[in-house]
Amino acid sequence: MTRFSSLVDVLRHQALEKPDVTALTVYSDKPGDRPQLSFAQLWAQASNLAQDLVTRTDPGDRALLIFPSSLEFVVSYFACLISGVIAVPMMVPRRNAAQDASASIIADCQPRLALGPPAELSGRQTFQEHLAEQGVSYQPVTLAHLPMASCETRSNPQGLAFLQYTSGSTSAPKGVMVSHDNLLSNLQMMKERLGNHGGSAHVSWIPLYHDLGLIMNLLQPIYLGAPCVLLTPSGFMHRPLNWLKAIAEHRAEVAAAPNFAFDLCVDRFRPDLMDGVDLSRWKIALNGAEPVRAATLARFNDTFAPYGFDPGSMRPAYGLAEATLLVSAGHRGNPARTRRVSTQALARGLVQVPTDDCDACEIVSCGAPMDGLNLLIVDPQTHQLLPDGEIGEIWIQGASVAQGYWERAAQTQETFQASPSHFGTDEISGEEGWLRTGDLGHLDDRGELYVVGRIKDVIIVRGVNHYPQDIEASAALSHPALRRDHTAAFSIIDHAGTERIVVVQEVERSQRHGLIEAEVVAAIQAAVVNNHDVSLHQIVLIRPGALPKTTSGKVQRSLTRQLWLQGQLEPWHAARPRHDAQEDA
Repeated sequence: MTRFSSLVDVLRHQALEKPDVTALTVYSDKPGDRPQLSFAQLWAQASNLAQDLVTRTDPGDRALLIFPSSLEFVVSYFACLISGVIAVPMMVPRRNAAQDASASIIADCQPRLALGPPAELSGRQTFQEHLAEQGVSYQPVTLAHLPMASCETRSNPQGLAFLQYTSGSTSAPKGVMVSHDNLLSNLQMMKERLGNHGGSAHVSWIPLYHDLGLIMNLLQPIYLGAPCVLLTPSGFMHRPLNWLKAIAEHRAEVAAAPNFAFDLCVDRFRPDLMDGVDLSRWKIALNGAEPVRAATLARFNDTFAPYGFDPGSMRPAYGLAEATLLVSAGHRGNPARTRRVSTQALARGLVQVPTDDCDACEIVSCGAPMDGLNLLIVDPQTHQLLPDGEIGEIWIQGASVAQGYWERAAQTQETFQASPSHFGTDEISGEEGWLRTGDLGHLDDRGELYVVGRIKDVIIVRGVNHYPQDIEASAALSHPALRRDHTAAFSIIDHAGTERIVVVQEVERSQRHGLIEAEVVAAIQAAVVNNHDVSLHQIVLIRPGALPKTTSGKVQRSLTRQLWLQGQLEPWHAARPRHDAQEDA
């Protein structure tokens, strides 16, 4: 394929070479409603909107994209590229949330515009009023019947393709700066590794503000000149087997989702709902965005093999926004590999053969690093390269590693410009400019990556990142009997291999007498569900002063998790030991 200078060139090329090929089909939540755009129509719509943006913006201005999965989102994204505006995909603000990531994102990137549905369709008039107060102009986007026409672009191939925000509302979200070169490099890497081509239709339900949804499931097929079919996330969550039906109907070769989605399909499986469904054309079932579980692969393969699903199509992968998206994956047709290792050794940072079945667990290979990416396993404390068989932090270097964090020079330096100690220049070229992922893993003797944990405090449930400090804030504010800044949220893996969240919360010393535990627990659960759309596995109330903290007052989440696992946390109704009189307020 021709080496393009920007994604604008890609779309213009597809519009000229494949004008009548359907680029996008969107399943709305209305039965039978499937609006479409050809490549020529997408170019015409985006060019038309871009001409308007040029009159209202300066090059490099930021524009929020606040849409559900829709044709209008895709048109607006490419209009931003054509007009030299930096797109900022963002979740549609919740109706009932007093705070969410939107306020922090707006403060961080200081957008000039917000593009979204007409007010009467969006149902977010209050949010639009908030935008106006911040000096952000809201521009509704509707599609019109337009002929394909030539367009003078203001795009900047040396500039940014978009900002990908990675965190929540109270945890200082960071905008990853993804350049055109980063994006095109990763799209080409994916094409070569996965064997995708112009006939590789993609079907996705993942939100387009999510990097897996935007890059893998939308921009990859446009890059290839292949059809893209978008379902709504809510539609998938209510009827997950409709995703599989759409894959079969459109004879799609590629469909990517987080691990939980494959579990959900199995959980909701009913033979009558799969009648006539043929999954034999599905060649790349990319499983990423959260830890991949061996049990999930086995369950999905067993359940859907009778419907033509080839277990060799399951493609565990690893990636992150800071590397644009995909870092490692197996080649098309190669079956996913798993490895039995010692659970006790993993806890010590080692990869060893289990001593017996009780000590064994199964980990999943995420394939070899993409061609063009270098990968190291490094001790996160000493920055020394680790030998085979030891688990360390995953460091990455290559053309798809993003430019850094928007307006955050110190964090960019720390995360994107790392240098290993005792560097072996005979093995890898380039001693500086390594991306620290914060993830833990190891490379096997075939050079395949196994991701076994995270240094970061980020909790991933159903493909969504949750920062513990966000959940902790919601929990502590849910009831007057609870102490602010004395909460710890962490994740555990249950017997089914699913990631769950536990909250440990101190109660106020003055509120212990007369406290109704069930009432407080219910308040915490409700607050976390309402603010973060996630349910807590367990809520533990402890006495004042029992939460582990550093001398500087920071919560020690790892130690709290360890004490919880060992059953050593002191419950809220426990008698106060004598040293309690000296505890910090």
